[in-house]
Amino acid sequence: MKTFTYQIFATVADRGSFRKAADDLNITPSAVSHAISHLEAQLGIPLLIRNRSEMQVTRNGQILLPMVERLLNEERQLLSAAAKIQGLQGGQIRIGAISSVCIAWLPTIIRRFSKKYPQVEITLTQGSFAEIEQALSLGKIDLGFSALPTISRLDALPLIDDEIKCITPADFTPKNGVSISQDDLEDRHFILQRSDYDSDTKAALDELQVKPQAINYSIDDQSILAMVEAGLGWGILPDLALSRLSGEIEAYPFEHPYYRHLGLVINPSSAKDSFVKAMQKEILSYLKKG
Repeated sequence: MKTFTYQIFATVADRGSFRKAADDLNITPSAVSHAISHLEAQLGIPLLIRNRSEMQVTRNGQILLPMVERLLNEERQLLSAAAKIQGLQGGQIRIGAISSVCIAWLPTIIRRFSKKYPQVEITLTQGSFAEIEQALSLGKIDLGFSALPTISRLDALPLIDDEIKCITPADFTPKNGVSISQDDLEDRHFILQRSDYDSDTKAALDELQVKPQAINYSIDDQSILAMVEAGLGWGILPDLALSRLSGEIEAYPFEHPYYRHLGLVINPSSAKDSFVKAMQKEILSYLKKG
């Protein structure tokens, strides 16, 4: 298709390098450079700032990039539709999810879906809520799991209200015996993933008057539990993140409950795809029946 030049631009923007983009696309770096120069000449604006170490997208390039990604996504939908007309019945679904959804939900959901549609290729990208929403906006994935509310141009279906719990060593007991109150938090240090401090977890900690100086950061949910178990601090994690994690720890609700609101967000240009609709139905069925 004639959109390969746009694919080259999108790949360079994503990879930040002519060489890496060339490797991904199985062409030469000179072919990448020539294609970008031709596209810039055709559009009449520079798309990339060329440095020795990496390529950076210009301000004008950033404006055009979402349009390019949508065009590439629409081409993918066109090819998929043509394959179905020919009776090939193939397809692809690209999903974005946070780690807890990847662990707790998607193995069963994908297994059930693949039994019904074995010819559909499923690719999974793990990232933060912000990364998932950006990928959806750019057309890099078809559907994703994110916290609600999302950015205004994305449509979302509410899924669950995921209660946020306080994670303590196994030998700790709250003063009221059942839940974490303000009195339990005095002089406590917390271990979080850095991305959590910019979302619902931050809102809970701010309301509980936990100061940023009392927060350290870790890599993932399991490492947080390991550090809590070792007595290095407390953690804050939602129920979903705890469903398949283990350790000598306790998870207590807060005296006044806090939640993150998870939703299913769909790329508008993928919403009419029959396989995307089928995956949406499978996700909702799984969450309804378990």
